[in-house]
Amino acid sequence: MQIASKFFSNEQRAAVGKSVAEAEAKTSAEIVPLVTTSSGRYDRAEDIVGVWFGSILMALVWWFFPRATVEAGLSGDWGDIPIGIELLALITAIVIGFLLGVILATKMARLRLLFIPKSQLVGKVDARASAAFFDERIHHTVGGTGILFFVSLFERRAVVRADCAVEKKLGEGVLDELCDSLVVGLKRGDHPADALSRVIADAGDRLGKVMPRATDDANEIQDALVIWD
Repeated sequence: MQIASKFFSNEQRAAVGKSVAEAEAKTSAEIVPLVTTSSGRYDRAEDIVGVWFGSILMALVWWFFPRATVEAGLSGDWGDIPIGIELLALITAIVIGFLLGVILATKMARLRLLFIPKSQLVGKVDARASAAFFDERIHHTVGGTGILFFVSLFERRAVVRADCAVEKKLGEGVLDELCDSLVVGLKRGDHPADALSRVIADAGDRLGKVMPRATDDANEIQDALVIWD
């Protein structure tokens, strides 16, 4: 799984910070880009993968193990094998398969994603974005001018969340357009640094028209990419 803190070079972090500074030069809004490794643990998906692997390995043992006993002079069916050995072989297969499945699901994001409902992904990312909006004090700007561009790497999803003044001036429709543009870039395979820089520049142009920067505007939040692991 991609670790957010290891996914961005110093140059890429600087590029995103520069895009924020350039956008804020046009508007009084405070723009915060934040990237997190994942928005949830998704233990249940790992367990489901483990159950599938355990079941498959058990079926393979049930099919092949008796036939392997032919060399020992047995007929090649479970009837010639002591029941204790039967149970031990099947239980061992289930346990080993389960552990193997959990380990693979932990290491392979694409495998785990197959067993996570879309509604759960959306809910987790949305909740994490809400937490970021408050934890990073974006809602504490003077005049309610904060706007968050939130990216969750594991889910490959994004959320754009704005404080009251920004939402009122831009409208939910424009915020949705910015979010859709960010998601399209991520799913197309663009590096998050490039996708964020591009969308932040677009947001700066739009915000500059409805919330132009005043001469006495103070920079309340640092112009930098925020990373959460």
